[in-house]
Amino acid sequence: MKRKLLGTMTAVAMIVGVGAAAAQTVVITPENETVIREYVTTQEVEPIAPPPDVEITVGATLPDTIEVRALEVPELETRYDYVVVDNRTVLVEPQSREIVHIIE
Repeated sequence: MKRKLLGTMTAVAMIVGVGAAAAQTVVITPENETVIREYVTTQEVEPIAPPPDVEITVGATLPDTIEVRALEVPELETRYDYVVVDNRTVLVEPQSREIVHIIE
């Protein structure tokens, strides 16, 4: 009985874990990317070169030394900050500063 309960609890934990990970997935549609590109272009933001020890990849966290700006695009349901790095627009989760999407 204990084994069956343990197996069931493990399966439930795995399903909940997968569901939580899926809930954190950021989906930026091609239409959203177009709107974001247009917004960033109108802001005339100078691209930065990241410090050598900073990796610009989805999931990485930007240090406080990199200035990010609020992405004020009403069409997006979720609020993001952004920075332009080497002519790529990098979307950042405001509280954690985690990179969630990169627009090439």
